[in-house]
This record gives sequence, C-alpha cells and structure tokens, in this order.
Amino acid sequence: MSAPSMPPTETAEELAPAVGGRIAVEATPRFRPRGIVGYLFMPVVLATALLALYLWIQGQELGSTEMRLINAENIRTSLVRHLQLTVISTVLVLLIAIPVGIILTRPLLGRITQPAIAVFNIGQALPTIGILALFAIVWDIGFWPVIAALVAYTVLPVLRNTMVGLQQVDPSVIESARGMGMTRRAVLLRIELPLAVPILMAGVRTALVINVATVTLATFVAGGGLGDIISGGFSTGRDTVIIVGAVLTAVTALTVDYLAGIAENVLRPKGL
Repeated sequence: MSAPSMPPTETAEELAPAVGGRIAVEATPRFRPRGIVGYLFMPVVLATALLALYLWIQGQELGSTEMRLINAENIRTSLVRHLQLTVISTVLVLLIAIPVGIILTRPLLGRITQPAIAVFNIGQALPTIGILALFAIVWDIGFWPVIAALVAYTVLPVLRNTMVGLQQVDPSVIESARGMGMTRRAVLLRIELPLAVPILMAGVRTALVINVATVTLATFVAGGGLGDIISGGFSTGRDTVIIVGAVLTAVTALTVDYLAGIAENVLRPKGL
C-alpha cells in the first residue's frame, strides 16, 4: 500500500518548521526552558556581588586618589563608555559576519570559503593589544579605532557559528521546502536562519563576552571604559581601585552574557 499523500491544505511554512524541529531534536537534546528560579538566579548573584563590593568599599579608608577614581560619576562614565564600545562593535560584527556567513555557505561560493576564513582569522590570531596598537599607529587613538580593532578581533566566532548553523540544517528539509514552491530567499529566511539561531547565538554570546573583556584594554589608546579605573589603580598603586574595576568588569560581562542568553531563548524556534 502506498503512503498516504499529504493533505493539500498543508503549507510549506507549516511543514518546514515541523520537519526541521524533528531533525534538530534527534540530533541534539531538546531545549528545556528555564523556570522563574533559573531566570532570577543570576540577577540575584550579581546584585549580591555589587552589594558586597559597595559594603566593602564603605568599610575602607579612601584617600583623595581613590575618591577621584572610584566616585559614582567616574564609574558611571566609564561604564557607559564600556557598554558603548561593546554594543556598537558587536552590532557591526553582526552586520558583517552574518551576511558573509550566509554568502559563504551558498553552493556556488564554496571555493572561496577557506580563503575567506583565513582572512578573517588574521584578526583573532593577532594579540588584542597588538591590534589596538596597530590601529593607534596607522589610524588614530580614541573611540572608533577601538571599535575597528574589536570588530577585527571578534568577527570570526560569529562568522564560523553562522556558517556551522546554516550547514547543519538537514538538506532534506531544504529540498522539501523547495519542492513545495518556496523560493531560495524564503527557505533561507523561514527555515535555514531560524534553525541556525541556537548555534549563531552561541557565537554572538562569545563575541559579546570577548568584547567586554577586551574593551578594558582600550584605556591604553584613550578609548575609555572600565579599563581606565583598573589602569588608574595600577598606576597609583591603589589595590582598592583595581578590585573595584575588576569586579565591575566581571559583573558587566556576566550581565551581558545573561541578557544574551535570554535573547537566545526568545529567538530559538519552537520545538528546538
């Protein structure tokens, strides 16, 4: 007996996520959403760390140097610049890495994939401080040279994860969608990219955390950020200032990673 035919009312949009979700579940463990406790755990830990830092500072005898470096206004200014550098550089990385990753996974461009990866790998192969110094010498110091250096350093993780995420989509899913009349663009936007979101977002989270940590080096090329506080502590020999800058940087990195994790859960297609 032949297999029953598909009901004519089934659309490609309804079929593709179902098939893609089934394949993804077989290949990887099913994602389990976090409960309210899971979502609140990290904010509570971070808030506790900040409260402990505040109480510890209140118990210290701070001189004029410490007060100048770790007063509320200076911390706020440094934190805002730190986040600006992180967010803008990450957005530019996404605007570069995702389209390039899509292009390099198209069948007609398979020959240039390895050379292109080698070019993007140059930025991450070089030491971070070396990239910053190079841009400072050949370009300038300040905000935008730091942005360019961060983009060069973190574009590779997002690019690789974009390509891996698109390549792991089962070819039969794509063929089924094409057979039901979906265009290549529709297949890319409605099937390939949604199914690649978990792997792609893992690369984005990696880039974000790398950027938060790397931005601390921007202080050496007048880029600003929390690195100014850490550097000021080292130059004046004030351990209290160094600890404050280091803790704030760590809390910022964990907060950014936490928010990126929430975005990953929201963007993840249902059934994966």
